[in-house]
Amino acid sequence: MKAKKIVALLLTAAMTLSLMACGGSSSTSTETAETAATETKEETAATETEAAATEEEAEDLLADVIPEETVTLDVYDQLANYSGEQIGWFGQIMLEKFNVKLNIIPETDGVYETRMESGNLGDLVIWGNDGDEYLQAVEKGLLYDWNEDDLLAEYGPYIKENMTYALEKNAQISGGTTYGFGFDVAIDSSARQDGMYTWDLRWDLYKELGYPEIKNLDDMVEVLAQMQEICPTDDNGKPTYGVSLFNDWDGDMVMFVKSTATAYYGYDEFGFGLYDPETQTYYPCLQEDGPYLTCLKFYNTLYQRGLLDPDSQTQKYDGMVEDYQNGTAFLNVFNFLGSAMYNSEAHAAEGKAMYPCIPSEARPIAYGQNVYGGNRPWTIGAKTEYPELCMAIYNWLSTPEGRMVAEYGPKDICWYYGEDGLTYFTDLGKAAKLDGKTEMAEGYSGTFEDGNFKMNNTTWGIDSPNPETNGETYNYKKWASFTAEPGSDIEADWRDHTGCATPDEYFGTFNYVLAPGTMYSAGVKSDELQVIWNQVATCIKDNSWKAIYAASDAEFDQIVADMIAQADEYGYAQCVEFQENEAKLRAAAEDAVK
Repeated sequence: MKAKKIVALLLTAAMTLSLMACGGSSSTSTETAETAATETKEETAATETEAAATEEEAEDLLADVIPEETVTLDVYDQLANYSGEQIGWFGQIMLEKFNVKLNIIPETDGVYETRMESGNLGDLVIWGNDGDEYLQAVEKGLLYDWNEDDLLAEYGPYIKENMTYALEKNAQISGGTTYGFGFDVAIDSSARQDGMYTWDLRWDLYKELGYPEIKNLDDMVEVLAQMQEICPTDDNGKPTYGVSLFNDWDGDMVMFVKSTATAYYGYDEFGFGLYDPETQTYYPCLQEDGPYLTCLKFYNTLYQRGLLDPDSQTQKYDGMVEDYQNGTAFLNVFNFLGSAMYNSEAHAAEGKAMYPCIPSEARPIAYGQNVYGGNRPWTIGAKTEYPELCMAIYNWLSTPEGRMVAEYGPKDICWYYGEDGLTYFTDLGKAAKLDGKTEMAEGYSGTFEDGNFKMNNTTWGIDSPNPETNGETYNYKKWASFTAEPGSDIEADWRDHTGCATPDEYFGTFNYVLAPGTMYSAGVKSDELQVIWNQVATCIKDNSWKAIYAASDAEFDQIVADMIAQADEYGYAQCVEFQENEAKLRAAAEDAVK
């Protein structure tokens, strides 16, 4: 699908004044300047009138659905790292705007099965993927049809007008009925997303070591060992390590192991293995000397060298976050778990920071922006008493304001648009984004971190254009106001050494692997295969963690051999056969968008 066609279609359907903020007159080379000026004034006036009408309609829409008494909505969220009521600034915004409280129900052992058996998934239902579990809910009628009683058209107009392709994808994978849309929707499939596998490293320590060359995984181990020697304790006087992990996000495999393979080889997680978008090759995770087992050995080597936080298997997400906030660990392959956690203004003032330092032989993956959206659907439970209210909330989260608020906090308190059409942080907003422990103000309670958007999903992709700006995206790392000058001496050093102004510019200097956005969605497994799949997954995850903690190379090799034998007994070969067929379907979907 051509990018220009997509953009044209979506712009035609736009609902706000901001979509025409950068537009000129429709004059041709033969029109006079006076005619062009007149037409421009007429277009502006008409657009302002349309925008005013749209805002009035939006207010009327909310007036129809906001309850007189506060309502608590259950949010069954497979992506959440939090349980309980949404608190803090975002909770206050939801109460002020919609008179609702959000009760977050994360995915833990048995939750999905229990809610499926009850026949009531919740009010707002957010999925970790659009595969088996989602499709089972569709089949059993547990999700609300967005076209029933014109629910989408009346209470989700912004979604309907601007996310056409994402809605079409959802209908296609859901048997023809629209139940929602996926995450990270874009308006241009020709662009790539901001690179997130950036290998964030403690740059101040790297500088102190004299910027040693890091070509591969072995070199990274040696550099982390040298860092530990010169920085043996963290901010609180506790021992430091090369990395700190957690197991909350483990799926079919150990998350950090497969993600490191993605960050190093450029292969995407794909069932029990990884998939190379360039060659369209599938690598089963238990393949000898394959990407998964190679990266599993990397983490075992770190453990044997005393460079892996020993609490990694037992601590949860919050424990890992504290480690990176406190400087307990030096490396994270993800930017949102590395620099995003460590780079506070306080650390910058001390000359400390984490910045990308990708091994020179690595080829990290980059994901293409996707007009069809990703595989984490926003849906509504069929048993909700408040379908209109749920849809109105999703609609607001899909507007530029809602997307910005969910990411950066209250408008005008944390961020604002300048007269130049660019995006700016307030002092509070910048401090809060760089340090989640920043106390909120202007009537909002707690820290920024306390009130973070606990649903942990996105509507528009972070690198999608924000139509309320003069050509900027939702990604603060690319705002002109944020990138104009280094924010600290240590950032200036990183810029001087790499020759890049931003982490994404640096990422772009590498020969990264691009995974294009497509209509591909994972196939459905038979009940028999699902039982086998679950047994194999447990085998791989449990034994992978045992292998990480192996005290010697010989013990590591034995654990891996046992894992392979056990997985084979459970039916690993059947899982691989299924996934190899999925690889063919994914390749066909990729070919369709080339």
